[in-house]
Amino acid sequence: MADLSPAAQAVFWAFNSEFDWIEDGVPGPQFKAIAAALRAAVDQVVPEFSTPWNSTFTHMISARDIRAKLLAIADELDK
Repeated sequence: MADLSPAAQAVFWAFNSEFDWIEDGVPGPQFKAIAAALRAAVDQVVPEFSTPWNSTFTHMISARDIRAKLLAIADELDK
């Protein structure tokens, strides 16, 4: 787990803190489950724009940036 970014570690530990067990190993299935849930949340909260003109330019850039950062965390956990 040491090779995870601080953002990915924060997501994992937030998930892990809801259980009675805390393990410092690399729980692959849990990482994949967290990544899948994070991707689903991203699609609900920050959906991809069907066209670049359905929102203001500033809003579009912000949403894409947020989406990219969240999906990067999901990708990192899904390795």
